[in-house]
Amino acid sequence: MSALARYFHTKGFKVAGYDKTITPLIKDLMAEGIAIHTSDMGEKVESIVGTPKDTLVVVTPAVPKSLKELKVLEAKGFTLRKRAQVLGEISKDFKTLGVAGTHGKTTTSTLLAHVLSHSAEKCNAFLGGVSSDFNSNLVINENSPWMVVEADEFDRSFHQLTPFSSIITSVDADHLDIYEDTSKFKDAFQDYANLIHSEGSIVLHHSVQLDAKAKIITYGVGDELVVDYQGVKLRVEDSRFVMDIKTPYGDFSNIVLGLPGVHNAENALAVIALCDTIGLSVEEVKMSIGNFKGVKRRFEYILSQKKITYIDDYAHHPTAIKGLITSVRLLHPESPIYLIFQPHLYSRTQDFMDEFAEALGTADYVYLLPIYPARELPIKGVTSEALSTLIPSNAKFGNAKMMFEWLEKVQNGVVLTVGAGDISQYVNPIKSMLSS
Repeated sequence: MSALARYFHTKGFKVAGYDKTITPLIKDLMAEGIAIHTSDMGEKVESIVGTPKDTLVVVTPAVPKSLKELKVLEAKGFTLRKRAQVLGEISKDFKTLGVAGTHGKTTTSTLLAHVLSHSAEKCNAFLGGVSSDFNSNLVINENSPWMVVEADEFDRSFHQLTPFSSIITSVDADHLDIYEDTSKFKDAFQDYANLIHSEGSIVLHHSVQLDAKAKIITYGVGDELVVDYQGVKLRVEDSRFVMDIKTPYGDFSNIVLGLPGVHNAENALAVIALCDTIGLSVEEVKMSIGNFKGVKRRFEYILSQKKITYIDDYAHHPTAIKGLITSVRLLHPESPIYLIFQPHLYSRTQDFMDEFAEALGTADYVYLLPIYPARELPIKGVTSEALSTLIPSNAKFGNAKMMFEWLEKVQNGVVLTVGAGDISQYVNPIKSMLSS
């Protein structure tokens, strides 16, 4: 939503919006001249918009349908469009490169935009997170035909896109409040794959099985895999992840990764494969892969001291959490892991209660904040307290005040804040506390 707001603002439109929380990103938008309010204005919202003829209202499913100002705009005849519909309309004018998958969409799409921006091709991009390289989630280059977009599966949003080519990183079940079951979830990805242009390519993680009229290219990291683009000998050298790769066009050694983790090695491999299909060689892209700084809240190092390391991450699915902890273990094998998790959505917590417990249990110490509801109402029996009883390691639950009291006892190790809700508001206070 914020990237769309920035896009229309750069095009000279008057842009205003609602969000329930003032985050650092919201502060940035306000500083750029976008009017944002945090309380439901009801009928007063008419004072900040134009007429129904000259105003577009863009809505994210995260906003509850009960929002009074939304009801007012709808009743007055304003044109309402879902975020995905608007993004689909904008991207039709470009050769769109989509990045889909349950995990890794934001990091992979941002890396792809970073690599293309450092090539002669250049690109435009709508990203799902703030790039540390661009310091934005929007990239505009009017001379480039390419558009990189994060193809979001929530609410079948990605069906609004018409990709030329796409990466699909994973199809682990999620959003079962929308899809009902795993089969329908996977069917939605098949429908997305069918949208990819026949002259384009679909770059699939080796775990994903889909059909497509586009050329299918497979990738994965593992010495025993049989794939088109294979990462081998993944290792840590001088605190950086390095791998060798095998491609249909030759083998390449010592590819330095800008971001740590097995999952980020796979993300980089997917980008290399897709770039190969549009004429960029491994030699051209490997330097920009190595200097990629990443995305805010994706394995983001907040603090690195002799005894304490602090990393913030957006992971909100059991598979992503397990991958995060595995990567931290590789980089900090001697350090205990203190993980603070804010579950996102009652429905997701209910659907994956056992899987969350297993993933979180791979950390040494766990603290659970209350579930972030977003658009949902509570579900009886689904709480952080209930989840904490299933976690095999030392798990506690409580509010933010109790969390800081828990953190005061940490003298040595890696601290992780994890989740997709408003846990980011605690990052700077935790940094200050751990620094002292």
